[in-house]
Amino acid sequence: MTQNPSNEKTRSRRTILKAAGLGMGAGILSGLSSAAQAQGVAAAAPAAGAAVWSAEYWTKKGEINLNIYRKRVGAPAAGEKARPVLFMVHGSSNSSRTSYDLTVPGKGEYSMMNVFARNGFDVWTMDHEGYGYSSRSSGNSDIKSGVEDLKLAAEVVKRETGQSRAHFFGTSSGAIRAGAYAQAQPDRVDRLVLSAFTYKGEGSPTLADRAKQVDYYRTHNTRLRDRAMIRSIFTRDSLSSSYDPVVVEAMADEELKFGDQVPTGTYLDMTANLPLVDPLKVLSPVLLIRGDHDGIATVADLFDFYRQLPSGDLQFVIVPQTAHNPTFGKNRFLYWHAVNAFLNMPPAVA
Repeated sequence: MTQNPSNEKTRSRRTILKAAGLGMGAGILSGLSSAAQAQGVAAAAPAAGAAVWSAEYWTKKGEINLNIYRKRVGAPAAGEKARPVLFMVHGSSNSSRTSYDLTVPGKGEYSMMNVFARNGFDVWTMDHEGYGYSSRSSGNSDIKSGVEDLKLAAEVVKRETGQSRAHFFGTSSGAIRAGAYAQAQPDRVDRLVLSAFTYKGEGSPTLADRAKQVDYYRTHNTRLRDRAMIRSIFTRDSLSSSYDPVVVEAMADEELKFGDQVPTGTYLDMTANLPLVDPLKVLSPVLLIRGDHDGIATVADLFDFYRQLPSGDLQFVIVPQTAHNPTFGKNRFLYWHAVNAFLNMPPAVA
């Protein structure tokens, strides 16, 4: 991969934050968010206690029905000021609402959609082909297929909100989907958050273990995703103490309503076809964010990607005591804080 020589000149405009309790990084991020609000460019936080409204939509990819889901504070009203759109992209083993809108009674907030709706965003997500409420098919729902899903969903968002650009957030293989979409449709992406992302996968213990099954992924379009497999997502990084077991079981309960099979496409892509995103073609501002215990990628792998990105508006954040699923971890509030601050950055002054 050829390096962009301008990167060295712009690196001083970038922020690399490694948090030790987010420490100084949290202070910087908080300051940035406050500055954005002072300039009137941040998402306007709704009134305290306002109800979160939701709706679902459908689009078609050939004969495939794709389910799209939306949350915001209050129903849309004629003449209201447009809210920034945030589109969340799910990963390989869980559907969209289980990933981003999980309710665990008595355990606090685990819905990232609720959090960002209350932060003033118009929040969207979708089930990719073969997941959740969307249609099953004979395909394997690989990254390329996921990009096509996102193109169709983006048209629904534009129709309903009047906005052709959105912030995109993806985690794990969802981050690869989001990055590949940003590469394919740069004019439709505002800010891009890549969480638990994988670039080339070099040195990843998770992918090395997964690659043992690559022949199966090549010859089968679905794989077993039972309760034991879901639990393993939370234990494989040797930081199971960062999750509440009740939350893990609640996720499994919800996800298994859709059956015990999910597509193999993203697993095959991540073990045999990386890299799938060319950093030189990702033109938007980017936040790379990972847990310090995440085994899906090494810091070296991610920094290789980060240093080639052409935008001068970049951040690399490492969240402490956090593994592969930061939205469900005990430090999820640090994680959400960093994402929210990045999305609320004020415009740069030339």
